[in-house]
Amino acid sequence: MRLAKTRSISTEWIKKGRVRIDGEQIKPSRNIKLNEVIQITRNAAQFSFKVVGFVERRVGAAIAKDLIQDITPLEELEKHKTYIASQSVYRKFGEGKPNKKDRRDLDDFLENWE
Repeated sequence: MRLAKTRSISTEWIKKGRVRIDGEQIKPSRNIKLNEVIQITRNAAQFSFKVVGFVERRVGAAIAKDLIQDITPLEELEKHKTYIASQSVYRKFGEGKPNKKDRRDLDDFLENWE
């Protein structure tokens, strides 16, 4: 259904318990049925998708999007947007992980915090 970038990522999500179908935890080999609701937990937000169709073989992403219906509540979308915004404030895109100077500055800040 193209909810994850790769099959191995989706299998990992299922094994970690981040994917549920109709509220129940599943195994990677479980078959999906029509009108079932898939819930995916990512970054403290729970996205919900309803299965509205199937194809017999693998198809492109544009066609695959027509087979699911996004029924995620607005509150969950706002949670996700808030998480993304907080991450971009913490560390700008492309800056990578903190270097030694950044860690020292952070340690100094935390020491003086008390």
